[in-house]
Amino acid sequence: MNQSRDTRRPQSDGKREPLTSDLAARIARARAEANGADDKVTTTAVRDMSGLSRGLRLGSEFIAAILVGAGMGYLLDLWLGTGPWAMLVMLMVGFAAGVLNVVRSAAEMNRAAPPPTAAMRVPDDEDDE
Repeated sequence: MNQSRDTRRPQSDGKREPLTSDLAARIARARAEANGADDKVTTTAVRDMSGLSRGLRLGSEFIAAILVGAGMGYLLDLWLGTGPWAMLVMLMVGFAAGVLNVVRSAAEMNRAAPPPTAAMRVPDDEDDE
């Protein structure tokens, strides 16, 4: 993140301009660079995810949804005194929510990934004939 920024004032061609216009131009340039850098970071972060990081993300989203559902069911059982039934129902709801989260996240990762090139494709056994 330690990128060098050009903080020097641009050289003037003999005309004396107000200092505020120069400052406003430098601020606008810095904001434009920061916005461009933020966009690059988010797109490359999603694009450059390794298989392990993708698996950990999807697995943690799935487990978190199940745990939240079971926890809510347990609290409902304590409050209503219904035994294990609310926990079982909410566990199933958490499971369904976890599957939905995994499907959404996988679709998002696939959209952000670059399409495979010819060098990335592995020939099938059928192509060898």
